[in-house]
Amino acid sequence: MVLGFNIENVYRNLLVTLGFLLPLTVFGANLIVVIICLLWLFSGDYKSKFLEIIESKLMLASILFFLLHLVGLFWTSDLVWGFHIVHKMWYFLLLFPILFTIVRKDDIKYYVIAFLAAMLFSQIMSYSVWFEFLPPFQSATVDNPTPFMSHISYNPILAFSIYLVLHQLFFNTNLTKPIFFIGSFFAMVMIFNMFITGGRAGQVMFFAMLVILSFQYFGYKKLHILLLSFLLVPGVFFSAYQLSDKFNNRVDEGVSDLMLMSVSRNTSIGQRFSFAINSWDMIQGNLLFGVGTGDFPMEYKRINELNLRNMPFSPNTGNPHNMYILVLAQLGFIGLASLITIFYYQIKLSFNSQNKFIRDVGITLPLLMLLIMLSDSYLLGHFTTLMYVFFSSFLYKNFEKLP
Repeated sequence: MVLGFNIENVYRNLLVTLGFLLPLTVFGANLIVVIICLLWLFSGDYKSKFLEIIESKLMLASILFFLLHLVGLFWTSDLVWGFHIVHKMWYFLLLFPILFTIVRKDDIKYYVIAFLAAMLFSQIMSYSVWFEFLPPFQSATVDNPTPFMSHISYNPILAFSIYLVLHQLFFNTNLTKPIFFIGSFFAMVMIFNMFITGGRAGQVMFFAMLVILSFQYFGYKKLHILLLSFLLVPGVFFSAYQLSDKFNNRVDEGVSDLMLMSVSRNTSIGQRFSFAINSWDMIQGNLLFGVGTGDFPMEYKRINELNLRNMPFSPNTGNPHNMYILVLAQLGFIGLASLITIFYYQIKLSFNSQNKFIRDVGITLPLLMLLIMLSDSYLLGHFTTLMYVFFSSFLYKNFEKLP
């Protein structure tokens, strides 16, 4: 008991609320995050909290990743941008360890249900805009109905949500028939929504998720069945390509961008290619420690101006749209190794879990994040980072060791 109330009940309510607000609102989710952090900081029992954090290699890896960004300020010329990046990374120092110490095993189902309830609401709003029952609002348009965030974040979160629903449909034998049919309808609604919105990274994540789910469902020994299941992926791709003008156009744009790269890089994929080439020039001169937490935009501009004669129309950027390249440029191989270590411990801890849901989701989340970080710096984005941290806080906690 703290201040006359049961703090565990307060944490439970706050975490469920956070799960619901996470995909809907930046302000609302951040407000709950601030309340959780302040309550945790002033709730005492600091020794127990500290021991729980330092006994987790995952928490130590997360904190080290943040601290390297602080250390990288020492050889940074642009401290303003440096502190901007540090601010983006604070979840790995504070929020991740805090959530890790307060999540409870019995409440996991409520965290997931709250998150999926928010995604159901998001689907209703998305289709309401798409069918023009509602006028476009916030980031949603009739052509790209992603109501509460840009398609860059929306589709990866949607792909992960589809995985959570499909996993329950495939593996939860306790589902009643009405719940199974409602869940199946919800999954189909979300899958169709995936292809009327424009996030290509999320769509790639969706197809990768189908492959992972096939392995989890059929296992590794039934290879003949597993190979047949892979026909599902091109089947879904072909169906979506034929039925969805949005998906059709996005695929055609991607193919066109690739074919035109030798002529012009003034396209989405072409610019990413230019970002990678220029960033590699930066990385080669700073392999071990990088250019510093805040110097990427300045160094990129300098290199880009030197290379413009070879790559005309290449814009300057503070984000190479690749998390690995960004970390490697800022913090060198030490920083990149620190980032990969976080995902290594997540996968390792998942294999040790006796709970199938925790094990499967715990393996899938880092694999999907590792994939989409090739196309953008998703640990800089509010929605994707908060989703990653929120789910990681309870997927990798060893509840079996707790009294």
